[in-house]
Amino acid sequence: MTRVNSVQIHCRSACSIRRIRRLGRRIEFFEGTLTSAPEIDDVRIFDTTLRDGEQTPGTSFTQTEKRQTATALAEMGVDVIEAGFPAVSDDEFAAVAEIAETVDTEIVGLARVVEEDVTAALEAGVDTVHVFCSTSEVQLADSMHASREEAIERSVDAVRQVREAGADVMFSPMDATRTAESFLIDVIEAVDAVGVDWVNVPDTCGVATPRRFGRLVETVCDHTDARVDVHTHDDFGMATANALAGFEAGADQAQVSVNGIGERAGNAALEEVVMAAEGVYGVDTGIDTTRIAGLSARIERASDVTVPGNKPVVGDNAFSHESGIHAAGVIENSDTFEPGVVTPEMVGADRQIVLGKHAGRHAVRERLREAGFAPTDAETATVTQRVKERADEGRVTETDLTEIAAAAGVGRADGTGESVRGE
Repeated sequence: MTRVNSVQIHCRSACSIRRIRRLGRRIEFFEGTLTSAPEIDDVRIFDTTLRDGEQTPGTSFTQTEKRQTATALAEMGVDVIEAGFPAVSDDEFAAVAEIAETVDTEIVGLARVVEEDVTAALEAGVDTVHVFCSTSEVQLADSMHASREEAIERSVDAVRQVREAGADVMFSPMDATRTAESFLIDVIEAVDAVGVDWVNVPDTCGVATPRRFGRLVETVCDHTDARVDVHTHDDFGMATANALAGFEAGADQAQVSVNGIGERAGNAALEEVVMAAEGVYGVDTGIDTTRIAGLSARIERASDVTVPGNKPVVGDNAFSHESGIHAAGVIENSDTFEPGVVTPEMVGADRQIVLGKHAGRHAVRERLREAGFAPTDAETATVTQRVKERADEGRVTETDLTEIAAAAGVGRADGTGESVRGE
């Protein structure tokens, strides 16, 4: 089986991007850790970019941005979109209602276990109302100001209110990972008894570890007939790992946000969870993954949260290579120093070979040829050394590369690839 790899050779910083196409061989790697039997059979994606993602400090989406984002998410195939918190404001209610009316996928609205909140979500026309109630001692005492008994009573009443209105209902015991297990079970069994459709297990403050979270999800699954969903935060950089651990433990669905935006350090990132499921676990998520890079850029602009260069899947460096050994390997076959089971083409991105202080001769030769030069081995070595020297002083641009090549006397190639040299 063959494929065409798209490789971009470009200089660090402000140089124009040039793309070369080459026919490469496709190697499927199912050795090492990938030989293990997949632990996940199915993955449902619940996107909360418009709700928890918008709770990123300083982020506020316009109604138009919300509608356009919801449409893009639906078109790429996410299973569920949490459109917002209808009771927050009139504008939020209007945005959720518009999405519920116009977007063709399951739409969720958030509500506290308060009658007015639930009513607002129902009147917004959502398919599912997501009700939440604090269950940890610290939140019950100092946020919700309620006893355990009151929390259970209000949770049951809210679930019953949604059920009687004919909508689906998801229940979240907020701060589940800091809740006493015996009380968590009591709450879950209470809402299960009145017909909850989904139980969400939220790692509200991001303190879970994959193994511990997996055990908690298994416990929840043992005490409800509802389907189980997980919501993980990234305070310790484990949100994606915990979401996947939730799937391994029996959860049906994970809540994610584009670029991982959200409260504090954010949520499990849609792009990470989806591509790990697709590439590492071999699960067809139903997502059109080629839209991921474009969606990431859209949310970066709307949220005003910059995507770090080293962000998995969507960062500028996710498929970039500068080190000589890595670049040479990737030029020969991209699977040498990339996962092999996920490619930039799969997410709508491009591979980049960067010229900088770590550049090797293979990358420089490739870049020179792409720019129309026909370097000899000696000339390639000379240009490589001068690129490294220039990179030590500052950025190396495409113009810099051309100037270096000219100064080194590198000839240009004609249409047949033969060197054309001046006097």
